[in-house]
Amino acid sequence: MSQATATEITDTGVIQSVSGPVVTARDLDARMNDVVYVGEEGLMGEVIEIEGNVTTVQVYEETSGVAPGEPVESTGEPLSVDLGPGVLDAIYDGVQRPLDVLEDKMDSAFLDRGVDAPGIDLEELWEFEPEVEEGDVVEAGDVVGIVEETVTIDHKVMVPPDYEGGEVVAVEAGEFTVTDTVVELDNGEEITMRQEWPVREARPSEEKQTPRTPLVSGQRVLDGLFPLAKGGTAAIPGPFGSGKTVTQHQLAKWADADIVIYVGCGERGNEMTEVIEDFPELEDPKTGNPLMARTSLIANTSNMPVAARESCIYTGITIAEFYRDMGYDVALMADSTSRWAEAMREISSRLEEMPGEEGYPAYLAARLAQFYERAGYFENINGTEGSVSAIGAVSPPGGDFSEPVTQNTLRIVKTFWALDADLAERRHFPSINWNESYSLYREQLDPWFEDNVDEEWPEKRQWAIDVLDEEAELQEIVQLVGKDALPEDQQLTLEIARYLREAYLQQNAFHPVDTFCPPEKTFSMLTTIKTFNDEAFSALEAGVPVDEIIDIDAAPRINRINVQEDYEEYVEELKADIKEQLRALY
Repeated sequence: MSQATATEITDTGVIQSVSGPVVTARDLDARMNDVVYVGEEGLMGEVIEIEGNVTTVQVYEETSGVAPGEPVESTGEPLSVDLGPGVLDAIYDGVQRPLDVLEDKMDSAFLDRGVDAPGIDLEELWEFEPEVEEGDVVEAGDVVGIVEETVTIDHKVMVPPDYEGGEVVAVEAGEFTVTDTVVELDNGEEITMRQEWPVREARPSEEKQTPRTPLVSGQRVLDGLFPLAKGGTAAIPGPFGSGKTVTQHQLAKWADADIVIYVGCGERGNEMTEVIEDFPELEDPKTGNPLMARTSLIANTSNMPVAARESCIYTGITIAEFYRDMGYDVALMADSTSRWAEAMREISSRLEEMPGEEGYPAYLAARLAQFYERAGYFENINGTEGSVSAIGAVSPPGGDFSEPVTQNTLRIVKTFWALDADLAERRHFPSINWNESYSLYREQLDPWFEDNVDEEWPEKRQWAIDVLDEEAELQEIVQLVGKDALPEDQQLTLEIARYLREAYLQQNAFHPVDTFCPPEKTFSMLTTIKTFNDEAFSALEAGVPVDEIIDIDAAPRINRINVQEDYEEYVEELKADIKEQLRALY
């Protein structure tokens, strides 16, 4: 519900008290989740509690200077977002106010309170191409026309989900604003390019299906060991400096999704600045067009009002569902859900609610579940299929994974990418701990990898996991007695594991070639290390000392596969050299 597009006031009350972002008002006739405007400056807020004649509001702007006795005006409508052409290639705050428009209004990078603007430009003209004719019968969700929203994405104008539908009696091609009627139905319903939808209500779908296609990220440790499905849920917990934000940036840049919604929820301003500066200059690897042409950014940094942080996650998931209804695969990055939970904790404490573990509200788990439940692979009400993949970063204090946000998230998501501060200190990036991470999508995604990459994908992946598990056990012994005290076969296993860690699991996000690794190259790198493993153990069984095996000239070249643009020829030559050099030893 934008102040710029919904000015009708249904009732007025008076402020009774102000406590940070929480304001109480009396004599206000409002419903739960209604948008209200608080004080003389008209600060946007949302009703979160009603008790008798007292209404409690969380305000999405700074409330300093707001005093009892000032008016509170109710719109009678829930917090909603504007949906239509213009959402992509835009940067919003937590309640979908376009930051560039507000900056122009203020002529300053610092925003005044009470300033608002519609989520999409109401004056811009869009070229509408009808997909229906007079006499056609349409239902809720049906596509009635196409608009070229960006050079990458065609925006599908749909019958709103809450419309009854009917027979088309008027339709016209041409240039229209988002508020102009483009299709008229016989029951009087008028369809425009703009929809509004309450952020706390999931958009309807026909059926939620089991996802069976991976969200290819181009990151070897993710695609190779812990894959995420399109329509899946993932958590990236890790302490400060372990690489959560860079990992999410990589996913936003390279993930195999049609649309990316990036929600910066309570993170530092310089991190969001990096996203805002980088994304417009990045080239989409799939189309060659700017990456922002399929991206929408929601920036709610740590210095912005805390209540808006609580709503920004819902704003992001609602926009994601809108594009899912068009049949697109959407990746939603939430960075981070810990800051979102902290906002809930602050508001809960202002309401004097009974605190749960570590002061978080007792309904923390329920709110997290409500958010992640809106992700999935769906059959939409218009017959298309689309997905929303939710990837939430978690920032546990001190890297303590036993804290409430991490633990409650773990109970919900099916992919867990655990970041490790020790790996980050050793400059091993992405610093995802392969011993703590897991994916529950592996078995249902294996058929896709077998059909599209290689039928030995599951077998080779399991081999790598087994070697890394064995290395973790051997390292405990090495810490006590040293590597030289181990039998030669175990020494060789440690050497194979080292190549898995350094050549396969490490990846340079800033190298032009290594920043993205397609599944075919991921598999090729793994098979090269497996070839070295098989040939090395054959040589060991033939009596060759382990020092001679690991000293062959070809072995160090495994670490250079990642930077080879045309890797196929390099890999075949390397495999042949490994076999030749090791077999020459016996």
